[in-house]
Amino acid sequence: MTPLAERFSLKGKRAFVTGSSRGIGRAVAYALAEAGAHVILHGTKDSPALTESLETARANGWSVEVVTGDLGCADDLEKIIAATVPADILILNASAQKYGTLEEFTPEEFDAHFDVNVKHSLRLIQAFLPSMQAKHFGRIIALGSVNQWKQSPRLVIYSATKSALSNVMQNCARKYACDNITFNTIAPGVMATDRNREPLSDPATVEKLMTVIPAKRFGVPEDCAGLALLLSSDAGSYITGTDIPVAGGMQL
Repeated sequence: MTPLAERFSLKGKRAFVTGSSRGIGRAVAYALAEAGAHVILHGTKDSPALTESLETARANGWSVEVVTGDLGCADDLEKIIAATVPADILILNASAQKYGTLEEFTPEEFDAHFDVNVKHSLRLIQAFLPSMQAKHFGRIIALGSVNQWKQSPRLVIYSATKSALSNVMQNCARKYACDNITFNTIAPGVMATDRNREPLSDPATVEKLMTVIPAKRFGVPEDCAGLALLLSSDAGSYITGTDIPVAGGMQL
């Protein structure tokens, strides 16, 4: 029997984590790097957060590098692909998110959400698949949202994109399981991250949210990191096509 620590090891693997200068992306990137993977960190542009993430990782002795580019820009996307393919693990974490009701969204904002969250995620999957098939190994993980199950009138477009990407992941899981390539979605609930700082600064919003979270707390990025490591490793090789909430029971 293979020792458990060896089954979770990512030594010799190469991983690309989109949107990993902060929040969930950074926590996942650190978990993969700590497990032995060479991790490519990503940010839209050079920033203090991205620099700090890189320096912290290297201070821990982890193997990391950085690539920058706007995933909403087709030209930048192709440059990112050229700099990151091939890789054994692809984490689709970066996404566009704007609060607003259906009536408030413009066609341009609708397109921007679907470009980043769905269309360009598909392009990344297309780009990484051939080398994964050649090696007969691949792990592709998307970050979804609890709003796939719990409707939020102010996140209607964002939620729709996450549902669409989840469907893509499940279709791919069926098709590519024979190549030892797994496709799974992690669906976070309310996370105490920079992205959510503004809405979570409102006491009334916090009180309302706590009534629908059985765990009675907000998540932190590290709550997603262990699951991402499992799904990236040999320990999770028989898990594919899942959509796993990390939401403190909010999805119930």
